[in-house]
Amino acid sequence: MAALPTQVLVPGGSASTLTAAAGGGDTATPGDGVFLEVFNSDASSKTVTIATPGTVDGLAIADRAITIPAGERWKIPLTRMYAGGDGQATITYSAVTSVTVGVFKVA
Repeated sequence: MAALPTQVLVPGGSASTLTAAAGGGDTATPGDGVFLEVFNSDASSKTVTIATPGTVDGLAIADRAITIPAGERWKIPLTRMYAGGDGQATITYSAVTSVTVGVFKVA
C-alpha cells in the first residue's frame, strides 16, 4: 500500500497532482475538509472501496464502495469515520489500470 499525501488547496488556488493508484491499495489521512479525487480514464468502470472500521451497537459498518464510470473524475469525502486504529483510511480498487488518485484538503 502507498501512503497518499494530503495536498492543501489554498484560497488563491493551488496546483494539484494525481498519482497512479497502487495495485495493493492506498492509505490516506481522513479528516474535516479532506477528499479523495479519483480519475478513471479507462474504458470500463472501476470500484473504489474505502474500509469503514467502526461498529454501531456491535455491528460492523459496511465498507463504502463507489463505482467510478469510465472517463469520469470523482471527489469522495474522506471523513474521520474511515480512520482505522492507526488514523489512516484504507482505500482499495477493483483494478488500477488508468486510475489516478489524490487526496486534498481545503485550507
